[in-house]
Amino acid sequence: QVQLVESGGGLVQAGGSLRLSCAASGSWTTINVMGWYRQAPGKQRELVARFLSTGTINYADSVKGRFTISRDNAKNTVYLQMNSLKPEDTAVYYCNVLVLAGWRISDYWGQGTQVTVSS
Repeated sequence: QVQLVESGGGLVQAGGSLRLSCAASGSWTTINVMGWYRQAPGKQRELVARFLSTGTINYADSVKGRFTISRDNAKNTVYLQMNSLKPEDTAVYYCNVLVLAGWRISDYWGQGTQVTVSS
């Protein structure tokens, strides 16, 4: 089992910044993918940014140049620095990890943290 604890959401004016954190705990062999998704009201959940085990980082086109994903492997924590926020960034942000434990690959989600950007 893996537990994900997110923090850092809140209300910010357009143009402002927020930093999200997600700490993973539990048991695994390797973390294959670690990143962030978001879901706005009435919309499907979408990828924001993620690390792949290959070292590749993926960003959604809509956040490139504004958001930066980073991680602290010693703390099993992933961060999302969000700058130049826009009202359309308003959503619930979810941390996601794909882990290998033994021979099993499992997908885990955090509880979500609300980000609201006012115009």
